[in-house]
Amino acid sequence: MSTAEAPVAEGEGPVRPSGLLDVLNVASVVLDDKGRIVLWSPQAEELFGYSAQEALGEYAARLMVHDEHIELVGKLFADVMATGQSWAGAFPIRIKDGSTRLVEFRNMRLMDDRGDVFALGLAADRSTVRRLEQDVALSERMVTQSPIGLAVLDTEMRYVSVNPTLERMNGLSAEEHVGRTPREVLPRLDADTLEEATHRVLETGRPLIDRPTVGRTPADPDADHAWSVSLYRLEDAMGRVLGVATSIVDITEQYRAGVEAEAARRRLAIVADASARIGTTLDLDRTAHELADVAVPELADVAVVDLLDAVVDGRRSTFGPAGPALIRPVAVRAVQAADADAVRAADLPGRRVSYDPDRLIARCVRTASPVVVPRVTDADLDRIARSPEAAEFLRQAGVHSYLAVPLIARGEVLGALDLKRTRNPRPFDEDDVLLARELAGRAAVQIDNARWYQNARDTALTLQRSLLPGRPPVTTGLEVASRYQPAGATTEVGGDWFDVIPLEGGKTALVVGDVMGSGIEAAATMGRLRTATATLASLDLDPAVLLQHLDKIASGLDHSIATCVYAVHDPRLGQCRIANAGHLPPARIRAGRTPELLTLPTGVPLGVGGVSFSTTTVGFAPGDRLVFYTDGLVETRSHSLDERLDALLALLDGPDRPLEDVCDLLLRTLHHPDNHDDVALLIARARDAGAA
Repeated sequence: MSTAEAPVAEGEGPVRPSGLLDVLNVASVVLDDKGRIVLWSPQAEELFGYSAQEALGEYAARLMVHDEHIELVGKLFADVMATGQSWAGAFPIRIKDGSTRLVEFRNMRLMDDRGDVFALGLAADRSTVRRLEQDVALSERMVTQSPIGLAVLDTEMRYVSVNPTLERMNGLSAEEHVGRTPREVLPRLDADTLEEATHRVLETGRPLIDRPTVGRTPADPDADHAWSVSLYRLEDAMGRVLGVATSIVDITEQYRAGVEAEAARRRLAIVADASARIGTTLDLDRTAHELADVAVPELADVAVVDLLDAVVDGRRSTFGPAGPALIRPVAVRAVQAADADAVRAADLPGRRVSYDPDRLIARCVRTASPVVVPRVTDADLDRIARSPEAAEFLRQAGVHSYLAVPLIARGEVLGALDLKRTRNPRPFDEDDVLLARELAGRAAVQIDNARWYQNARDTALTLQRSLLPGRPPVTTGLEVASRYQPAGATTEVGGDWFDVIPLEGGKTALVVGDVMGSGIEAAATMGRLRTATATLASLDLDPAVLLQHLDKIASGLDHSIATCVYAVHDPRLGQCRIANAGHLPPARIRAGRTPELLTLPTGVPLGVGGVSFSTTTVGFAPGDRLVFYTDGLVETRSHSLDERLDALLALLDGPDRPLEDVCDLLLRTLHHPDNHDDVALLIARARDAGAA
């Protein structure tokens, strides 16, 4: 690339060499028509060894040509002068010290304004010329055959030249590059960053090495490619900035391998996150919400967990050959409020929805196979949505990619995970399908567990409620209120119970117990012990003796263990006789006194055997209250039992309230919703013996 010399201001001194002619040190010699030297340049003196004074006026052939070549040189000189045609070639020249130097010549005829002719000879050392030619040839070959894209930009960042490799990389010819900037040629690259880097190299002269960049070129407009870009400032021999040389290496394979590795790492992280977050409880709705929370935003912008209607009802799913699929959306999650249209397109959670067989969600659950639509069209929206109105909402939300994967557990299809992308520009691909199936598979097992657990829990709860008394019977001398609160939905039904048993003589037996364990077995054991307690109570046994009989019965019930407190109220004596089998002590509230926990021998739980029980008599006058409860009311993981019992007494140390209100207060204040135990609560107030 040639550049014009900058003018030299007066007094600045000589200009340093700055071109090929200076590198070649080209000598200039002018001969008249007789062959005598009339002009002799300093470079000629350096090349041939003769000073101007020694050369001027001499015949060139006699001065510099060996005798055996004089005739040939004379003929060549005559041809040039006669025909005007130039001659070029290498010729051995005798220099001043007597040695011979092979010199490259370019000879041509000149004519002045008077019509006189002269011969101009341009000469350079042959070895220097050959070395430069080799350098140029090497550079040209390297540029044209290099697997690296190469380009030269001028100081205005316009392409000056590009090599064939860069033409192929960019999908554009050299002519389409030259004179234009990278921003104009490749608009889908990060032009701002490239221009900033180029400016910095031009200004500082510090090269930029291996800067990665990602984008798309006309060579492959539908896929991202990656390149490693290096920039070097170009200067001439005077240090004047000519532009920037650019080398570009295609690193797309490494980039894609890195992207795939990062995607694999991300998938593993999501799967690990799913393992920790999905299935934390045995609640079906919560498990479905956990799945939706994991899927958004890592996998989709909108996620809906749809379960078959039969699954939600605790039954096995069935399909007719061509009938609609009855589905209930259970969880809906969107990445942000801006996706409200996509959320509105989903049906309300819990609502039973009928999907025709041609709908994609129905196809997914019927075939037990994923359904993926990488690029959604308007026609696809009509098959994704349940109705034209819902399809319009999806269209307004900008849904451009869709994926549905079945929820399969133990060979049964439970529903589907419905995923949509609105803001994430990438279409769903095979990697997304694999990840979605992994998440769906893990969640499906948890949903199936929750379904059958809920079924078993409902059965146990029904059994337990059927074994507990309804409203406590009206008894002489007592006002009674009770509550039974099942454990949170994440745990099984326990074996807590209470009972109020009228006895002869106006007496009343009060019972609260807790069978260790949970589920149907605990509920059944509770029912047996309650029945046995009612039967033994009718015999008017001493409370300690009654517990001894219950202990023997519990020992025969498959090693069942239960705690129990049994009290008999006698209104005529104004007292209660109480025996305890490993249960928490009742609380007594008397007018004008601080509520207290009764001091009773703790005893051992029923079913342990071999330990006697004792009966304690306590005063229980009209107006006094006794509060019986199971451990689910007061025990928590974050507080000590003493703290919780103090909290119970503090709540009871208030103004006198209706017993029903006291029950509600205690449950509302003390029983945590996530408590893993059920609660039985029984409160009795002594009345005057003659009260109705």
